[in-house]
Amino acid sequence: MISTSVPSIQETASVDTPLWFVDQQAEARKEFKIIPQPARTDELWRYSSIKNLEIEGYGIAGEFLSDPAKVIGNRKLDRPAGRLIFANDRLVSEEIFRSDLLAKGLIFTSLLHALGQHSTLLQKHFMAQPVELGSSKFAALHKSTVSAGTFLHVPRGLVVDEPFEVFHLVDGDRAAIFPHTLIITDEVSSAILVEHFLSANDEQAAFVCGVNDLVLNPGSQLTYVSVQDWSRSTASVHVNSTVVQRDASALNLALNFGGKYSRLESVSRMIGQGARSDMLALSIAQGDQEFDQRTLQSHLQPNTTSDLLYKNALYDRARTIFSGLIKVQPGAHRTDAYQKVRNLMLSDEAEANSLPGLEILADDVRCTHGATSGQIEAEELFYLKSRGISDETSKALIVRGFLDEVVGRLKHKNLTDFLYSEIESHLRG
Repeated sequence: MISTSVPSIQETASVDTPLWFVDQQAEARKEFKIIPQPARTDELWRYSSIKNLEIEGYGIAGEFLSDPAKVIGNRKLDRPAGRLIFANDRLVSEEIFRSDLLAKGLIFTSLLHALGQHSTLLQKHFMAQPVELGSSKFAALHKSTVSAGTFLHVPRGLVVDEPFEVFHLVDGDRAAIFPHTLIITDEVSSAILVEHFLSANDEQAAFVCGVNDLVLNPGSQLTYVSVQDWSRSTASVHVNSTVVQRDASALNLALNFGGKYSRLESVSRMIGQGARSDMLALSIAQGDQEFDQRTLQSHLQPNTTSDLLYKNALYDRARTIFSGLIKVQPGAHRTDAYQKVRNLMLSDEAEANSLPGLEILADDVRCTHGATSGQIEAEELFYLKSRGISDETSKALIVRGFLDEVVGRLKHKNLTDFLYSEIESHLRG
């Protein structure tokens, strides 16, 4: 397993590391040892290939030997507000392109720096929400080991139209990294953050255990986009928590391209009236990849809205698992919740498992859910091929159209153009 002799953040961080964080890490190490390894018989791990999460033989990532600029290539966004680059959980670049934002009170920095300078904010929100979808053991491992991540705090009333951008890079065979993101949007503020997850070497195996904390205060708006493109030998677990207060609106979009096994757990909690959460994902699964998607839309107050749309395009022997629940708590009347999962099967050997669910404990609600799986219509393919378009290109065009509904939810043109280019590059691949 991952060596416990490797120095943790409490041993490597500066003297400014707060005591509460040191204590949390010590407690998390105890929890990790106590919590049993997930089993496929557990309902929250149903259909999952848990053998991919055996961490025996992995070690904390060492020196990053590749050139980060070459790994990133042309993936950078045009005109971001700021950019952080982490390589093997070490900050290698920090840029703020709009320095005026700092004068207005915005904070965009690394987790280690924030621990020393903004401890009170972190203590209130850092992994404060319970892990409800099965990965409590991996969350404990993350908390006990995390040494790199992003802290974005948008002060009251500040609207930032340009996206912030973060890269997490991993290099080294059997290396393990633990990326973390904490975003807080204060009242009536707005921000966009895009995270990229990349491997330096397509042949190297890695283990990634990441956590997001997205906290939206009343009337604020947040768009969070993750682009996952690990090597085909990498196993990853990513746990996302979104808390949406009164009249706030969160949009979370996950694009899944890489990895051998990738598990994404996403929980949205609508804790104030008028709160809204859009939970979006698209996956292009090829070869023997497996994308394991678990979601919870938790409505705790009246007059809240959530809308989930997950789309998967499956090639070859790829597998996807979706298990999602809309839960309307007692008293959360006039909830408006949707959950839709669609799988496009591009091979007879591909496998899609979908388990949508509802748990309604309030009156006067509108909740719908559904899951579909289907192949490309023969008429669509014939129409394109009859116009001289090759079979491969025709299928790629149909898949792009299938996924368009997800990316089309974004309102930022430069960002959508970038995401479409990412999708097309993987369809060509």
